[in-house]
Amino acid sequence: MYLARTLFSVVAETVHEFPAVVLTGPRQSGKTTLLRTSHPEAAYVSFDDPLQQAFAREDPRGLLSGLGDRTAILDEVQHVPELLPYLKLAIDADRGRTGRFLLTGSQQFSLMAGVTESLAGRVALLELLPFSWPELRAHGADWTLAEVLWRGGYPEPTIHPRRRDLWVRSYLATYLERDVRQLSNVTNLRAFGQLLALAAARHGAELNRADLARDCGVSQPTAHAWMGVMEASYVLTLLPPYFENLGKRVVRSPKVYFTDSALVCELTRQPSAEAALAGALGGLLLEGWVVNEARKAFTHRGLRPAIWFWRSNDGLEVDLMVEAGGRVHLVEIKSTATPTERHAAPLQRLGGLLGERAGERIVVCRVDAETRLPGGALAIPWGAFSERCAGWIGG
Repeated sequence: MYLARTLFSVVAETVHEFPAVVLTGPRQSGKTTLLRTSHPEAAYVSFDDPLQQAFAREDPRGLLSGLGDRTAILDEVQHVPELLPYLKLAIDADRGRTGRFLLTGSQQFSLMAGVTESLAGRVALLELLPFSWPELRAHGADWTLAEVLWRGGYPEPTIHPRRRDLWVRSYLATYLERDVRQLSNVTNLRAFGQLLALAAARHGAELNRADLARDCGVSQPTAHAWMGVMEASYVLTLLPPYFENLGKRVVRSPKVYFTDSALVCELTRQPSAEAALAGALGGLLLEGWVVNEARKAFTHRGLRPAIWFWRSNDGLEVDLMVEAGGRVHLVEIKSTATPTERHAAPLQRLGGLLGERAGERIVVCRVDAETRLPGGALAIPWGAFSERCAGWIGG
């Protein structure tokens, strides 16, 4: 069953403007399904297949000529970086033709390095993350917050929730055994798995590689490299701090968020959806979900995310800043169902520092309906945030 994606229309437009399109994103986020649905007549080659990998390495010209004049979907192309220079030659031989090659990849840094070197100026870069809440709602999802955080957004567990537990465990096992080995020469998978679990326990916290290295028993350079592997494979993302000088010394370390809440629940051994939301990580799971929804609102429209957090050394903190339409919108994320003026106080203080550039001041929480708070901030239901963020962006 295919569930429509926001990025579908962006892909449809982009293929008419560029010779090649690269669609990146986590493994099993729906990249191949999207492209094969948008281009059902295209030739298809998967480089997950060792035979196709060997063909691409030994006879790249033969592989490309065998595709004929059809649009071609080249799946998981990061496995064959040797093919990219020959794609460049094929594109340059018929530079006026658009939409000729559609590439996918689930290993961000290694693929982007090859694309930047070989296909600069010839390729559009797009990113597909797991389902956003508006995408799920469009297909009838009417879940509680606990269910949303437990199921996450990957297609398989959202479409087939009974398979959720087995799928998540299998995904993590395959990630360690296959993806990690391909991305980096990690010889100690047990230690890497331990670092992965420790990072999940710090979901929503500032990144401190020294602490992670010490707790995992590896060197700081190793921890740094392994965190890079996790980011490159879209398991986690780093939310940068807002650096602009507003007259305060600010924290400069990024915050760590896993791309999907279901992975955090599994890695931190949450026993159930209700326990996960009610437990110590409940508020941070909601915070991570909101941050990821903001990221999806940009990337699924073909835009670079303009999102940050703010924390000054004197204790002023705002969970999320979203820049769109020339304004900086301020977001606090609280698990409470009873928001007060106190929850909005950081928004008012940072809004004053931003002056005319400050946009809306929003407290995302578990209220049933929008509620105006003293001072002017607006408390909104968690399920309304994604659409509001899309409205800021203009889509």
